[in-house]
Amino acid sequence: MTDAPSSSQPSRYPSRADEQPGLAARRAALKLLDAVMRRGQPLETALHAATQGIGGASGSSDRALAHAIAAETLRRVPDLDVLIDSVTPRPLPEDAKARMVIRMALTQMLVLGTPPHAAIATALPLVDGGPRKLVHGVLGALGRAKAKLPEAITLPAGVAERWAAQWGEGMAGAASVALATRPPLDLTLRDVGETAIWLERLGGTSLAPGHIRLDPDQDVTALAGFAEGAWWVQDVAASIAARLLGASEGGHVLDICAAPGGKTMQLASQGWRVTALDKSKARLTRLVANLERTGLTATVEAGDALKWSPEAPADAVLLDAPCSATGIFRRHPDVLHRVGPRQVAEMAEIQEALLARAADWIGTGGRLVYATCSLERAEGEEQIERFLSGRPDFRCIALQPDILPEGIVASPEGWVRTTPETLAASGGTDGFFIALLERSGAG
Repeated sequence: MTDAPSSSQPSRYPSRADEQPGLAARRAALKLLDAVMRRGQPLETALHAATQGIGGASGSSDRALAHAIAAETLRRVPDLDVLIDSVTPRPLPEDAKARMVIRMALTQMLVLGTPPHAAIATALPLVDGGPRKLVHGVLGALGRAKAKLPEAITLPAGVAERWAAQWGEGMAGAASVALATRPPLDLTLRDVGETAIWLERLGGTSLAPGHIRLDPDQDVTALAGFAEGAWWVQDVAASIAARLLGASEGGHVLDICAAPGGKTMQLASQGWRVTALDKSKARLTRLVANLERTGLTATVEAGDALKWSPEAPADAVLLDAPCSATGIFRRHPDVLHRVGPRQVAEMAEIQEALLARAADWIGTGGRLVYATCSLERAEGEEQIERFLSGRPDFRCIALQPDILPEGIVASPEGWVRTTPETLAASGGTDGFFIALLERSGAG
């Protein structure tokens, strides 16, 4: 999975020497927000450049604070703007630096628990040469009014309209609730047969063999089983793609766009002989590290799936296609502000090309799993419908209920669609589309 293309415009907020404690983190957060909302960069991609120059004893905590301020601001932009507009005589321009600084300060005061005086003191230097009096006045007025944010977060208007049109108003409402809820910690076990053992050791609940769900916000590296590679973190919906291929006794599977390796490890643990392909060498480094920690093996290759070809047909292909990533908005709220219809259409074109190539890498009787972490029909249902209409040698395999995690069911067409409404009562899931196809040879 990769994110939509982004612009390369320079930041409007250059670095400068900071004298006030905590100011470096706020400047970095401002750069991050500019990178996401004006230039369309993924938050994680922009983090390194935005935090350059932050060092010293507080460097690590300052980088973490910058990320937290930016992420939580992105999560709540529409609701922050309602508060801001309620105390300004004329609305500030949407892209005004002062508006962004006020959003950041309110996020610190109302979400992160920063004392108001500290939030204001570190906000004012960010608008040097600008409307400092206005920023101070807005924050002071909202502080005196004891302003609060709603429990259910308001989605950006364009996103709410797009999702409501595709899935109904209920789904958009569930997304608002999910955005305000910390996602649970899902683990995939290396040994499915040890589910009961790890459930007893770690606690939590299990929705399927080889799965453990824990409370959010835990130190993953401190949990039992991490050091010995007994499990890895993977949303339960993300684990479905490899589950659909089941166990194998050495069958060859191509894991396309494989990094950082969750599905690669699943397939290897299920007995498949895995070739893992990804065009990002940096992400493949993480995949290799994950394989080493878990003691699992795979052949790892760096290459672009639109140009690469296997030496011989495989028994199965798992294509976790590059997508808009709107399905992981709970963890990455930046997608709500940088992905729109244009980006979705661009990614759908790439997916169509990849699907066409991957389909030819299996022989008769071979199986192909197509998956995206997207909540857009253009990247899921419509993609597979179009593929099947042009490839009569493929059919969608109806899924047996016991192959899916508890509470997740296949659609009448045979594929799986998870949304914010899925498992909402027990912590929810990421938004995914997964289809299992088989090549029949007829056509």
